[in-house]
Amino acid sequence: MTIALPAAFYAVEGVDGCGKSGMVRYLTDHLHAAGCEGIATREPGGTPQGERIRALILSGTDDAWDPHAELLLMTAARVEHVRRVILPTRALGRFVISDRYVGSTIAYQGAGRGMAESFIRDLHAAAVGAVWPDLTIVLDLDPAIALARSRKRLTDTAVDEGRFETLDLDFHRRIRASFLDQARRDPDRHVVVDATGTPDDVRTRTIAALDKWHRRRAAPG
Repeated sequence: MTIALPAAFYAVEGVDGCGKSGMVRYLTDHLHAAGCEGIATREPGGTPQGERIRALILSGTDDAWDPHAELLLMTAARVEHVRRVILPTRALGRFVISDRYVGSTIAYQGAGRGMAESFIRDLHAAAVGAVWPDLTIVLDLDPAIALARSRKRLTDTAVDEGRFETLDLDFHRRIRASFLDQARRDPDRHVVVDATGTPDDVRTRTIAALDKWHRRRAAPG
């Protein structure tokens, strides 16, 4: 039985194609079944303004935006997301689960694009303050497998959100390495879940990791 933690803020991160979006839906249902109230959301997106920015950032070819412009657009979407969705929901004592958050910015615009992580963190602090997830769940999967999955999904659904999927495997390997490094540096706020195997396998591992983290947070002292 999951231990309810009111107003907890979760982010689910990982390379494209690791299964984040499905996991966000599953975890939301799991927490609802455990008696918790809350919402699922995503970045970029989560608000009408953020969804418009999402359409700009994720579509087209990779040379559509300068990396600095890309970072500023991501941050603009996050400001709207934090102010209009995340903080108001938490103020009501409800949980938030976000499909990506600033960890993705550190991974994609930082490790991927080569921008300084210190600059990204300073911009985040200036834009939204100290709003970080209580827990980031990193779904870890070989980028070659994940990228093939993501490209197939985009082809099957004809969704024009494949700008990052056009980048080479080395780019996505840097993304994976960044997520793992973020988790290593801040283990109290991260769990890494092996995302290989069947969806049921990954869900079982994720719930076990989430419940372990909840028990640790709820323990006295």
